[in-house]
Amino acid sequence: MESVLINGIDKDYKNGVAGGVEDVYGEDSATEDQLVTPWTVSVASGYTLLRDPHHNKGLAFNEKERDAHYLRGLLPPAIATQELQEKKLMHNLRQYQVPLQRYMAMMDLQERNERLFYKLLIDNVEELLPVVYTPTVGEACQKYGSIFRRPQGLYISLKEKYDHLLAFCLCLLCLSCIAVWWKLKGDLSFRGKVLEVLKNWPEKSIQVIVVTDGERILGLGDLGCQGMGIPVGKLSLYTALGGVRPSACLPVTIDVGTNNERLLNDEFYIGLKQKRATGQEYNELLEEFMSAVKQNYGEKVLVQFEDFANHNAFELLAKYSQSHLVFNDDIQGTASVVLAGLLAALKLVGRTLGDHKFLFLGAGEAGTGIAELIALEISRQTKAPVEETRKQIWLVDSKGLIVSSRKESLQHFKKPWAHEHEPVKELVDAVKEIKPTVLIGTSGVGKTFTKEVVEAMSSFNEKPFILALSNPTSHSECTAEEAYTWSEGRAIFASGSPFDPVTYNGKVFVPGQANNAYIFPGFGLGLIISGAIRVRDDMLLAASEALAAQVTQENYDKGLIYPPFTNIRKISAHIAAKVAAKVYELGLASRLPRPKDLVKHAESCMYSPVYRNYR
Repeated sequence: MESVLINGIDKDYKNGVAGGVEDVYGEDSATEDQLVTPWTVSVASGYTLLRDPHHNKGLAFNEKERDAHYLRGLLPPAIATQELQEKKLMHNLRQYQVPLQRYMAMMDLQERNERLFYKLLIDNVEELLPVVYTPTVGEACQKYGSIFRRPQGLYISLKEKYDHLLAFCLCLLCLSCIAVWWKLKGDLSFRGKVLEVLKNWPEKSIQVIVVTDGERILGLGDLGCQGMGIPVGKLSLYTALGGVRPSACLPVTIDVGTNNERLLNDEFYIGLKQKRATGQEYNELLEEFMSAVKQNYGEKVLVQFEDFANHNAFELLAKYSQSHLVFNDDIQGTASVVLAGLLAALKLVGRTLGDHKFLFLGAGEAGTGIAELIALEISRQTKAPVEETRKQIWLVDSKGLIVSSRKESLQHFKKPWAHEHEPVKELVDAVKEIKPTVLIGTSGVGKTFTKEVVEAMSSFNEKPFILALSNPTSHSECTAEEAYTWSEGRAIFASGSPFDPVTYNGKVFVPGQANNAYIFPGFGLGLIISGAIRVRDDMLLAASEALAAQVTQENYDKGLIYPPFTNIRKISAHIAAKVAAKVYELGLASRLPRPKDLVKHAESCMYSPVYRNYR
């Protein structure tokens, strides 16, 4: 293995830190008191340095740096520490009354001073998480065309496929060429320009890609190309919460059109103004994208599918899970974080997971994904076949309770949940018939856990579990206040979006948030530091158990089934360690030998946003 001397440190060239990415210039391996060189293509200096978000420090450049990098006169004479800059920015952010204004201010900061953006987010995570991600990111996606300023990721559209074919068509001057064209037309090896587009991205050592096609953004529906806010937000959390280096992250939007008439008629819409491509046309573009990703970035790049519609989400996960390192946060991440909450909550109510009965409102990606992981965990604990443990879990969709008599008309991912029972149309009747101990909402429809539903749950459960997981806040099945009030303060409640503490009968209840941000940053870090080549369900179970183990007695005393986000980096390190351990156990790791202490190794690989001193 080649070893090089970088910034005074003898470094193995291939095995970098900060999420397993090659640290070519030694920026992350250097201690905070060592000098590093602000490389771009050449050494950045002067005006260029101030416009480079990776190296810009604003007023924090010291006197020597201002002389060495030709910054005299380009900055006011005052020198401010990173801490003082952070204090000023938080003061300014708190002046905004509209959440979208805070979101835009944070995005502006990310574009001009990357390290300060992440320092701010890490140190104020509970306050800023709802700003850079749900619920505010939903509004940002809806208005993305109007607030768009500069690209933050890659846009891959049907143009990248068919502009290439059009150029080929222009050369068809004879019948023999037409014959060749007709033969190539059905050949998937005759590809477009997706690989070329990937090569346009300036960073080459990509470890995590978050990709969406914008068809099902949160609970807001088809937002087309404007769904880019989701990959950008998710990857900000990969860095802030999981410590994956920003330069190793790539947000991608696949633009195949939109069926949203409002966007198609919006002059400010930034995507393709056409109806969504489906079928072979859609599949070919996704196939080309996945092949190009592996060709350009290698076997170990993690591709996270985000906010695809149900019919594509399940098919893409099933198709590529055997050939690529892929993860669907809506199906698998949501399942893992909900299972963690349930495992933690068992300490409040006693009994085992297998003693509970579950009823879901919503049978899409999130609902069926959570249900399957619960069934797998019960199977693991009881040694019963998963086909048997699924019978403890019931799902309600838009047509009512999923039962055997409906099996022929059900989508394939709903069929395992069709049990023997008389048809039941309304949720409240399903609650009274099934008598679940746990009620989980993933419907994307607000106010569906009515007073009658919650009171029915409370009538036969001393401590009813009520999880209203739909995002954003306006789509939550019920509010925290409703759950605690209608259950007379007995509910164990968690939601997908944040709610303020609730006072009922003189007691303060702090609602938990079943936020995927607990899981996917640490999960991804664990895959990266182990060099995983595939994702398996056992890794998701390991992540759930690791998160549940981080809930303290102090948290339980407040009624919390999730730990506070203030400790999220420590939590992510423990999740990463457990996931990496499972990767090594399953023989799917490529980074050998296995580190002795995986928690310390995970912590050492985390990106630090603290300013570096420049020589």
